[in-house]
Amino acid sequence: MREEKPNGRDGSTVRGTLEALADGEIDVAEAESRIAGYATTAAGRFDAAREDRRGIPEAVLAEGKRPAETAALATTALETTGRALVTRASPDHAAAVREAVGDAAPDASVDHDEVTRTVVVHAAGFEPPALSATIAIVTAGTADAPVAGEAAVIAREVGASVDRIDDVGVANLDRLLDQIERIREADVVVVAAGREGALPTVVAGLVAAPVIAVPVSTGYGEGGEGAAALAGALQSCTVLTTVNVDAGFVAGAQAGLIARAIDGGD
Repeated sequence: MREEKPNGRDGSTVRGTLEALADGEIDVAEAESRIAGYATTAAGRFDAAREDRRGIPEAVLAEGKRPAETAALATTALETTGRALVTRASPDHAAAVREAVGDAAPDASVDHDEVTRTVVVHAAGFEPPALSATIAIVTAGTADAPVAGEAAVIAREVGASVDRIDDVGVANLDRLLDQIERIREADVVVVAAGREGALPTVVAGLVAAPVIAVPVSTGYGEGGEGAAALAGALQSCTVLTTVNVDAGFVAGAQAGLIARAIDGGD
């Protein structure tokens, strides 16, 4: 079990935090995040202690926020945790984050993926955790890639190795069977599929690892927009776990937690 630390994140005492602030070693945002567990900005409160408390780094959901608000929260994340994760980011959100980070931390790396709509920022010298576990991210088709990619980004940031296996949908089972041994090597499997969403059920019947189904809002007509895929995953006759439609972040985080448990059991 992880040892409980007194009065703040990372084992910092309140006195030690205040002394570091007085000496100029940390800024106000970092001091607040150590003591309160979160940092307050004009755009909202950033949960800087989530990774220590939950094992999953906090992410900034850009959808529904103005670019400036997203950028403010991202820079606060960078200041308090050494990295920032932004999901559902438009090009305008990504540009605002890049500009704000460039001003606040010119040496930080900024990686914007237009397909997954994610932005990952690492401070100079930041070292992500490394787990001895592999997560396979499997897609039925190319249209499932954005959601699967979001899951992959989160799984990597939790520290797991990620193996992407794309376009193995059930319209041609040979595509899946060609890759099944590779999928079986993973410790956890995330399967993203839209339309009728059959792939997670099939995969779960062929592997021993935990399988997480991600229904994707592809398809049209009756059962479209992920409805049939969600219903099929919930009614699966094979054992799997199902997250909400397009919930790539949740799937990646849940797979990451399983990977952490596997790594801790070694």
